[in-house]
Amino acid sequence: MSPSTCRWSARSAAPPSGARGAESFAFNSAGACPRCSGTGVVRDVDDDALVPDESLSIEQGAVESWKIMGSTPNPRVVAELGVRTDIPFRDLTDREREIVFNGEQVKRRIMVPSKNGRVFNLNWTYRNARVAVQEALASAKSEKGLQRINRFLSVQTCPDCGGSRLSERARSTLVDGIDLAGATSKSLEELVEWLPALPATVGEQMRPMAHAIIDQMAETADRLIDLGLGYLRLDRAAATLSTGERQRVQLTRAVRNRTTGVLYVLDEPSIGLHPANVDGLLAVIDDLIADGNSVLMVDHDVQLLRRADHLIEIGPGSGADGGRLIAQGTVAEVAACPDSVIGGFLDGRRQVRSPAPRSSGEEAGDLRLRTAPLHTVGALDITIPRGRLTAVTGVSGSGKTTLVLECLVPGVAAAAKGERMPRSVKSLDAAGISRVNLIDATPIGVNVRSTVATYSGVLDHLRRAWAGTPAARAHGWTAGDFSYNTGSLRCQTCGGTGQISLDVQFLPDVDIVCPACGGSRYSAEADEARRAEAQGDELSLPGLLGLTVAQALERTADIAPVRSRLQILSDLGLGYLTLGESTPALSGGEAQRLKLASELTRNQRDTLFVFDEPTVGLHPLDVATLLGVLRRLQAHGATVVVIEHDLDIIANADRIIDMGPGGGEAGGRVVAEGTPQQVAADPASITGRYLRRHGVCQNRRP
Repeated sequence: MSPSTCRWSARSAAPPSGARGAESFAFNSAGACPRCSGTGVVRDVDDDALVPDESLSIEQGAVESWKIMGSTPNPRVVAELGVRTDIPFRDLTDREREIVFNGEQVKRRIMVPSKNGRVFNLNWTYRNARVAVQEALASAKSEKGLQRINRFLSVQTCPDCGGSRLSERARSTLVDGIDLAGATSKSLEELVEWLPALPATVGEQMRPMAHAIIDQMAETADRLIDLGLGYLRLDRAAATLSTGERQRVQLTRAVRNRTTGVLYVLDEPSIGLHPANVDGLLAVIDDLIADGNSVLMVDHDVQLLRRADHLIEIGPGSGADGGRLIAQGTVAEVAACPDSVIGGFLDGRRQVRSPAPRSSGEEAGDLRLRTAPLHTVGALDITIPRGRLTAVTGVSGSGKTTLVLECLVPGVAAAAKGERMPRSVKSLDAAGISRVNLIDATPIGVNVRSTVATYSGVLDHLRRAWAGTPAARAHGWTAGDFSYNTGSLRCQTCGGTGQISLDVQFLPDVDIVCPACGGSRYSAEADEARRAEAQGDELSLPGLLGLTVAQALERTADIAPVRSRLQILSDLGLGYLTLGESTPALSGGEAQRLKLASELTRNQRDTLFVFDEPTVGLHPLDVATLLGVLRRLQAHGATVVVIEHDLDIIANADRIIDMGPGGGEAGGRVVAEGTPQQVAADPASITGRYLRRHGVCQNRRP
């Protein structure tokens, strides 16, 4: 959200410095603070990072920055300046520490031995621990060099502009008694309350312009407020927005100009939205349609689908099992269609249900976390039952991510390693938890050589199986020859990647399927080695990698390690993926489930699993599969925490921690906690209101 949209050049109390244009008030242009260049932050040397372990002496390498190339003689020089280098750093006097951190650049003659035994007499200029970092930063010319230096730096609010990003000159003009920095520190809700009073603060001739600017600002702000973003401040950095917040800001930018006759295509706009925010999204869509536009929406959220005028359902399955039209028409017509997969969820005949919570004779205990205030989240005291499924809920911006990803996860990780707790954690009782596993939707690597077969660990077993075929033995091929990365049977044209890059001169390179191997990654010779499969047919290894997990499961029934791993993938709802499919091309949900494949076969009593919105982009049937996976983790003793908006997951959780009641400054506390039934009965919980609509009541599960 750019402050330049405020048009602060409409002056009310400008100093006598002449007329100014809007660019003079833009932090990314002429209005930028000179010290931070309009970023609002400055980098400074972090003394704690310079000497991370004060139990070491300087001779033992206590001063980390002196290990940078060009600074290694400094420990000898500092000894000449009267600093003891053979005692723990913590025992140095204040004067000695001052010399280490801030000593002047003076010259001293030192003796430096070389590796071959020779001794050099150097007249060396001392560089204190801070200067060593500053000089290294100034001379760093590569990204790798910068990364080495960044560990010694901390990011601080710019002392000149106070984080406003604006120069003193840009902040000198006042409107209604406040400068531009003060105006952009307001939330959207505060802004719309303040704007109507502004025309009266300018001259009569400027009021028409002021009204036009204010009307434009208010219209954009109202749309964002309708989408549940009223708590956002105008100076909030875009990089700090959550996925849901960022998507709604982008949607508002796309639709803020009132148009007619335009087709708007929205790709899963409900991602990251609380049910209350979905209502705001529906209101924006209604406005677009009322203005004479058409909206085409790709989504799985039943709350959105029920409001559609016309539905088109593609399916019935995924991958090769999908791709055809199975139903279309009004919501009622699709719900009544016997071929429809989504129909039962539209009219309420079908609901996502999970097995009953795990029950045992003795309770596994609780994980107890107390936090300090952080961002807009206040001090919290929460309890998470071990061996259970806990859902952390709340509207966007209510503090879910801060609580779980910035307090709980790093706290448990530090406790497991015996390290110091993060500043945001006051206390943590995580007895019995020695591992935390964050399962997010980030892609699995960026290398096209990583495939479903390699990531799941079945390819090694398959290579050994095909190396045992008669044709392979006749040729002298080993399991190594069947590696498409380094083996002799890999395609020589593409090097085993299955694709080649074309240089299109002034345009970006274009990747196409390798014309020699057709994307199989292997040379034609590899087809000679064929193995009799369980069904009696013979199949080559490249041919098997071209099959789906479900198809391969039938054809490898006699290879126990492969069968068991492929069965897990099938149970995770990934049976439609091909074994040779590149993992970087998988969707976020597919990547999450593939990461879990290796976790479902071992005892997890010491593990905390954390999922960040795992239902993003999932059909209700996929949500049911995911819920089954979470319960399977529980069956192995795992403690599971999900940050979630999906009512099916929330309604089936064992415990809910509901944050809010609003977002930003209006949130940051626990408004309700307990079972889904208890939260549904709590009048203070917005999530509870939607749970009641979803069918959760005091006496029964959904």
